[in-house]
Amino acid sequence: MLAVNVLLLVAGLGLLVKGSDLFVMSSSSIAKKLGVSEFIIGLTLVSVGTSVPELASSLTASFHGASGIVIGNVVGSNIANVGLIVGTAALLSRVKTEEQMLKRDGYVMFFASAMFYVFALDLRISRLEASIFLLLYVAYIFFLLEKVQKNEEEIYFKDFLNYFFKFKYLFDLKAKIETGIKGRIEINSIRDTGEEAETESRAEIEIEPKIEIKACGNGSNSTDFVKLLASGAAIIIGARYFVDQSIFFARLLEIPETLIGMSLVAVGTSLPELMVTISAARNGFANIALGNAIGSNITNIFLILGCAGLISPPTITEMSVYVITPFMLLISLLLLLFIWTGWEIKRFEGLFLILIYAGFMLLVFRMS
Repeated sequence: MLAVNVLLLVAGLGLLVKGSDLFVMSSSSIAKKLGVSEFIIGLTLVSVGTSVPELASSLTASFHGASGIVIGNVVGSNIANVGLIVGTAALLSRVKTEEQMLKRDGYVMFFASAMFYVFALDLRISRLEASIFLLLYVAYIFFLLEKVQKNEEEIYFKDFLNYFFKFKYLFDLKAKIETGIKGRIEINSIRDTGEEAETESRAEIEIEPKIEIKACGNGSNSTDFVKLLASGAAIIIGARYFVDQSIFFARLLEIPETLIGMSLVAVGTSLPELMVTISAARNGFANIALGNAIGSNITNIFLILGCAGLISPPTITEMSVYVITPFMLLISLLLLLFIWTGWEIKRFEGLFLILIYAGFMLLVFRMS
């Protein structure tokens, strides 16, 4: 019987991870074919692509009322991203850093962690606090796209705070929607005019080639939709079984759900990123792991915890508030320090991150 539970756990994780990859690929393909702008694709799909497994497992846990899994997954993933993933990348190859990486994105990451700690002091995340997280995530995405990408001057963390508190992202969102609608209408108008002229000219020659082209396009779209539905089903089923079995083993072994979330769920959903990190580091692109870790940590708190908190406001254990979250803040500070020293993360610093990560996990399990 226990072997069946282990099999379901592994199968659930496999469906969750592979389904997430296929979901992002098929969604992007469909969006492009339907004429959706690159901006919308990047905002809705690419920005959350690497966090789909964590998002799916956290939302499923929220529907089950498993607050410990949600909190453990978010905090555990953030700790693993720094200690395990960045540490591994630095151990395999020196990670080059930049001042902007520290003074903008690094500070936003620490700001997100600090906000979570403040909100968690009353041992719960309310729907209002979850809504604030989601607003911060939307603001951060627009800040990167509208301010950082379009301006050559240096833009720092203080500029992000100014952008958020003055609600500038709401004006940028409104402008993007209006521009997108206007551009879509113009494109459709031009396309319709062109198709009418092309239809009239082709009608005098032959109709058959046009029919063949349509059939080919519809078949391609149908394949993408089938992939989208299949991957969506895989994510839902995988997340359900993975979370269900995680809760089962937590109760069987009498381990707090938070520890299962920060070890089994967090590390399990981070395995694909770890494999990518190892491959990138071996090919001289270890800095990719650093950017991904910082971005994922911001997304985990602002987006994932925001969504999960709106569904079911999670309660937080005292151990999470007084032990686990302070360690998340500490290891985040260490990362910022290592980024600043010589503007690179050296191999011995990577080894140190791995060792304190392993030591902390061992300590937490001994305390439970």
